[in-house]
Amino acid sequence: MFVEFNLPVKTPKLVKRLYSKYIWDKIITNNTERIIYLTFDDGPIPEVTPWVIDTLKEYNAKATFFCIGENVFKNPTTFKYLKNSGNSIGNHTYNHLNGWNTETTTYISNFLKAEALMQSKLSSIQKIFRPPYGKIKKSQAKEILTRGYDVIMYDVLARDWDHSINEQKCLENVLRNTENGSIIVFHDSLKAERNMRYALPKVLKHFSELGYKFKGL
Repeated sequence: MFVEFNLPVKTPKLVKRLYSKYIWDKIITNNTERIIYLTFDDGPIPEVTPWVIDTLKEYNAKATFFCIGENVFKNPTTFKYLKNSGNSIGNHTYNHLNGWNTETTTYISNFLKAEALMQSKLSSIQKIFRPPYGKIKKSQAKEILTRGYDVIMYDVLARDWDHSINEQKCLENVLRNTENGSIIVFHDSLKAERNMRYALPKVLKHFSELGYKFKGL
């Protein structure tokens, strides 16, 4: 794999070809459809996740939330609010593990721990997984793919977690790089909250006015 923090905001086509077993974006075959896939990593947390859900509702938008199992366990009320919102929910490991620094058996065990927790709280789970930091070993990905999961990466990084950029730059990262079928990464986390709260409503407004719909994966 590659190091997420060395990538530009827009994932290069070469990277997508080299790691073609992962999903980076969605090909929209219907020329009349305009669809964007917003995703949020690292929640759920009570300080941020409900605000994201409510903001999405204002624009009749749906998104995908890649949840950390530990946060699901710690914040059951917030997770229930997410579950009832109609948005998609995916696995982001139980403890936000860096795949490059973790033995495969440990990584898969952590992934399965998050899966088991979500299975206990959802009537059915959607088999989608995003590796924290975008870092995953081939052996880890192979095991997860074998279990019927899609490994979801991204086309556009908002870089909302990056405190070296301001709110406007975060917004521009998304507006300038998003295309039809793009998968965009935001974070419903305290670290990303400042930039994300500024950028998200403006992204929703801008693309809604251009005729785009926001859907879950």
